[in-house]
Amino acid sequence: MPLPSLTDLSQNRLLRAWPEAERRRLQPQLSWTELPLGQVLSEPGVPLTHVHFPTTGIVSLLSVMEDGGSVEAAAVGPEGVVGVSAFLGGTTALGNSVVHTAGLGLRVPAAAVAAAFARSAVVARVLLRYTQSLLVQMAQTAACTRHHSLDQQLCRWLLLNLDRVHGAELVMTHERIAQMLGVRREGVTAGALRLQHAGLIRYRRGHISVLDRSGIERRSCECYAAMTEMCRPLMPDAALHVAGGAR
Repeated sequence: MPLPSLTDLSQNRLLRAWPEAERRRLQPQLSWTELPLGQVLSEPGVPLTHVHFPTTGIVSLLSVMEDGGSVEAAAVGPEGVVGVSAFLGGTTALGNSVVHTAGLGLRVPAAAVAAAFARSAVVARVLLRYTQSLLVQMAQTAACTRHHSLDQQLCRWLLLNLDRVHGAELVMTHERIAQMLGVRREGVTAGALRLQHAGLIRYRRGHISVLDRSGIERRSCECYAAMTEMCRPLMPDAALHVAGGAR
């Protein structure tokens, strides 16, 4: 693939919020990378050499148990970055990050992002606000997992992923969703059938087509709305308007 242009960088909302001068400095060190389904981008304790800015792929940040079970704590799409420890002073990954929707992303050495963070007050503010939004996701997901039904969690998960793709279709198996929610596949299958019988989705061979988004929003718990409301002012596009001038 050719080296990414400044227009390409704008496909990731976080990079789009950086000052143009900082994007130009970063550009020669960026490269396109494919994000195939199931690819592991980071693991706990492993040195973090690169960070990833998804453009069309979606990455799950997972908590993994000793018995191999896992649950998604947060997700990262074209609004964010995988590898926040690179600019928070860490040298290793904080947890597991695994691609759950295949696509493309921009890959850059972790040291380059850390340098931009240290050099530019605008970059630092944008990255820290985004990191805060990840913490909001993680906290609300933990509460949702503890207090809400599987059907409500499934609706919340569908909505959050729809927000990160173009259109109304998700390429996702029931087994993969079950891994993200930390539940049995049979439970996800039963929940998806209920949504399908209600005319809200259509499922076929790993493809979920959302037919009635507003209906799914009504079936979801308050967690989707809470995440959206709390994270909106922290998202890159909002940060772009409050960041002020570059340093």
